[in-house]
Amino acid sequence: MRLAAPILAALIIWAASQATIGHAAPAQASGPAARTERPERAEGVDRDALMRTVRTLSQPSFEGRQTGTAGNGLARRFIQDAFRQIGLAPAVPDFLQPFSFTLDRTNGRLSNALPRTAYDGVNVLGMVPGRRAGARTVVISAHYDHLGVVDGKAYPGADDNASGVAAMLAIARHVQRHPLEHRIVFAAFDAEELGLEGAKAFVKTPPVPLTSIALDVNFDMVSRNDRNEIYAAGTFQHPSLQPIVADVQRRSAVAIRLGHDRPKTRNSDPDDWTPQSDHGVFDRAGVPFIYFGVEDHADYHKPTDTADKISPAFFGNVADMLLNFVLTVDKRLP
Repeated sequence: MRLAAPILAALIIWAASQATIGHAAPAQASGPAARTERPERAEGVDRDALMRTVRTLSQPSFEGRQTGTAGNGLARRFIQDAFRQIGLAPAVPDFLQPFSFTLDRTNGRLSNALPRTAYDGVNVLGMVPGRRAGARTVVISAHYDHLGVVDGKAYPGADDNASGVAAMLAIARHVQRHPLEHRIVFAAFDAEELGLEGAKAFVKTPPVPLTSIALDVNFDMVSRNDRNEIYAAGTFQHPSLQPIVADVQRRSAVAIRLGHDRPKTRNSDPDDWTPQSDHGVFDRAGVPFIYFGVEDHADYHKPTDTADKISPAFFGNVADMLLNFVLTVDKRLP
């Protein structure tokens, strides 16, 4: 979920209308000159596996995956088992990074719909070591929690954010078979919906030195868009990423838009996504980021965010693009 701010005043949204904003231009090849060498186009991801993951995480027995619930635990074990089956190395013991946090009704951080203030969350962290000695780290992140069950209605969160987890697992399968130059840490964050708490726990106690992290690549809502487009936010803060995005665009079947990353000023995009998902925590810690996500759709934060609303073709094309982005970044990092 993209939070309107790192607070929970709008955690449960029953009938919020989504404002339509202007589209940014597609990624262009302008900016710093890209290196001439390019990686070969990656093999496509397993699109059936993508949809199987989304259907599993959004099925009724997972009860919307709210942090601290039995359904959230099912999702955590599913991801933990997937990391094992893929063959990732644990980034922390048994892949699990537990953490605790408290939300406070008095400062507006807790919706009255939530039953308690103290929570125990668990991140799931795996990695693939890099081939290069002394290589840096790229974090690929996606949150697995969602809104849970409210007034007897489950919020499945198929796009938000079972889709991001599915894309992350698809990339993990490829990277495990074909290790990259740099270390890749795969981070399935908990408690994003409750204020980016899983990402905060990761940055507070990182499994690798924070100074070694060259980039956080965050996926949050990557499977639905009627205009065949997805946004890459973060190139405003980190212009060196623009030629990489432009290069990937030339090999992508989806339109990559730049935007939603400028601070709010009179002449800027009023909808800045920088603080609104887990990448915002990395940004505040001084770690470069890029965030991939679609604009809000009619089922955003509703019980109707179900797997049958996803276009497998669009989702598969996005996952192919995300994999190619990761491979290209690996080639370009110093």
